[in-house]
Amino acid sequence: MNTIKKFAFAMAVSCSLAVTSSASFAQEKGTIGISLPTKTESRWMTDGQSMVAALKAKGYAADLQYADYDVPTQVNQIENMVTKGVKALVIAPIDGKTLSDVLQSASSRGIKIISYDRFITQTNKVDYYATFDNYQVGVLQAQSIVSAYEKSGAKKPWNIEIFAGSIDDNNAHKIYAGGMSVLKPYFDSGKFVLKSKQAAIEKVSVYRWDGATAQSRMDNLLSAFYSSARLDAVWAPNDAVAIGIISSLKGVGYGAPQQKMPIVTGQDAEIPNIKAIIRGDQTTTVFKDTRELASRTADIVVDSLTGKPVQVNDTKSYNNGVKIVPTYLVKPMLVDAGNWKEALVTRGRYYTEAQLK
Repeated sequence: MNTIKKFAFAMAVSCSLAVTSSASFAQEKGTIGISLPTKTESRWMTDGQSMVAALKAKGYAADLQYADYDVPTQVNQIENMVTKGVKALVIAPIDGKTLSDVLQSASSRGIKIISYDRFITQTNKVDYYATFDNYQVGVLQAQSIVSAYEKSGAKKPWNIEIFAGSIDDNNAHKIYAGGMSVLKPYFDSGKFVLKSKQAAIEKVSVYRWDGATAQSRMDNLLSAFYSSARLDAVWAPNDAVAIGIISSLKGVGYGAPQQKMPIVTGQDAEIPNIKAIIRGDQTTTVFKDTRELASRTADIVVDSLTGKPVQVNDTKSYNNGVKIVPTYLVKPMLVDAGNWKEALVTRGRYYTEAQLK
């Protein structure tokens, strides 16, 4: 074998060994199970992809599963992950109260359990929680309504209707509490009027945050209370609900030149909703950078597995009914017609401008 061939052979062997060593190293670090609610909302797809990438960068494999908003499916998927021997579980529960038994099994095997975005309740087997500051989400949504009211110089009260997220999702309660902390004084003073008188979260919640359900409720509200009155604002808790509300409003003539759209809020900065903001159909949404949440979650997973101090920034607020769960809260951002491009394209690089045309 001549010198050149010997060198090439040596380099090939060296590269092969390096790849084998790297793969073995990753394999030794293990697999993290990720259980998310659904593929029907693009944000959960982004969450999953971001978390897989973040874990891969730290040398861990990922078993990512979606449960199609079916609780038994999610439980079964988690059971399979436990059986396979994952090192940790990252779970965004469909129903936070239904996982006690499977998490007991996981914990008994030494598997770390991180509640992701949605809160797992009624069990002491949750080690950490990573989420957005959902109370602040509600505050931002409500403040955008108040800001629009004050800028309008309205001489008479505004008619407002309230929608909330799914009653079985702890985030819905946090968002509702945050928003009501801002809106209640305006209702109490008479500046805002709730013609339907439907204010309790049990009355205004939208099961599974479903847009079609929201549209049906909005249809009923418009028919019952607004046949001869203008609706000035709708507090929508997320973008899926907002889309249903907007469809209902446009169906009775809002959005035409002679009947401008009410203020409509949202959350998640979904592409159809940013387009709606650009068109003027939706007023605001709340951007929650799932890349940052995924990265923070990956840090929590790795630090908890390797014995390093786990970074959290809330050790008081999240009581799941059994224990206070150490939590990392990621800050949300209000997006509107004035800042969407900077927040999501120029600086945020979350979307390309072409995606939003």
